[in-house]
Amino acid sequence: MEEQTGQSTEVAGEFSVWIEQIQKVLIGDFTPLEQFGNFAIIPAIKALAILAAFYFLATYASRLMSGPIQSRVDKTLGRFLEKLIYRGLIGCGFVFVLHSFGVRSTSFAAIIAAMGFAIGLAFQGTLSNFASGVLLMVFRPFKVGDLVVTDGVTAIVREIDLFCTMVDTPDNRRLIIPNSAIAGHTIENITHHPVRRLEIPVGIAYSADLNQTREALMAATAGCADSIIQNEERKSQALLMGFGASAIDWQVRVWVATADFNRVRDLMIASIKHQLDLAEIPIAFPQLDVHLDPAARAAMLGGGHRTLPRRISPTSDAA
Repeated sequence: MEEQTGQSTEVAGEFSVWIEQIQKVLIGDFTPLEQFGNFAIIPAIKALAILAAFYFLATYASRLMSGPIQSRVDKTLGRFLEKLIYRGLIGCGFVFVLHSFGVRSTSFAAIIAAMGFAIGLAFQGTLSNFASGVLLMVFRPFKVGDLVVTDGVTAIVREIDLFCTMVDTPDNRRLIIPNSAIAGHTIENITHHPVRRLEIPVGIAYSADLNQTREALMAATAGCADSIIQNEERKSQALLMGFGASAIDWQVRVWVATADFNRVRDLMIASIKHQLDLAEIPIAFPQLDVHLDPAARAAMLGGGHRTLPRRISPTSDAA
C-alpha cells in the first residue's frame, strides 16, 4: 500500500514539474542562453529547430518509403504507410521538444500511462476508427479506385486514411466515412472481378407461347454478341423463373465485362424489346379481374330494395 502511494506521489510530482516547465516557456521565464553542444542558443529557437528538422524528416522519409510501394506494390497501401510514417515522426518531434526542456521521456511515459484510461474513454471512437483502418489495410476488402457498396452507399474509393475513408458517389459527391462504419457493415466490392453476370427480368403475358418467347429472348442476346462474353463456362441463358401475379416471369442472363456493365445493360434491354415486338409477344402489365356473384348482380340491377333519389321539377316546387 505504501509502495503504491509512493509511486502515485512520484507521478504527481513529475507531472507538476512538467507543467511548471511548460509555463516557464510560455511566459518567457527561462535562462536566456543554454548550452547545446558547441552553440549557445535560446531554448525556444532550439524547439523550433527540432520541430522543423522532424517536419522535413517526416516529409522526406514518408515519401521515400511509400513511393516504391505505391508504384510497384499497391497505391492504397503506399498512401496509408505514408501518412502513418509522417504522423509518427511528427509525434516523435514533439517528444524531443519536451525532452529539450528537461522533461524526461520516462516521466512523459509515466504521465501518459497515468492518463491512459481517461484518454482511452475520451478517444474511444477515434481509436476504433484507427483500429478499423488497420484492419482494412490488412484484409484489403477494397483498394483505391474500386466501386463498393457499404452501409447503403455506392461510391468509388478515392483514399483510405488512418481514421476515415474518402469516396466519391456516381453523382460526384465526396463522402468521408469513418473506418469503423465501413468495417462494421457488409462490404460489396462491385469491381473486384473483371467479369460480371447481367440479369434482366422480363414479364411475358400468359397467352404467349413459351418456345417462341425463349427464341425471341435468345435472339436478343445474339444481337448483342459483340458486347457480351460467350464461352463454354459463361453461356447466355433465357430462364423461366415462375408464375407472377400478371405475367410469366423470365430472366435473361449474359456475362459482360465489369467496365461495360451499364452500357451492355442498356443495349440488352433495347434488344429484348425489339425482338419481342418483332415476334408480336406482349409484355405483360398488372391487371385486375373483378367477378360478381350472380345473385348480387341481379339484386344490384333490379331486385332487392333500392332507394333512388327523386327528381323534383321546378313546377312541383312552385305548386
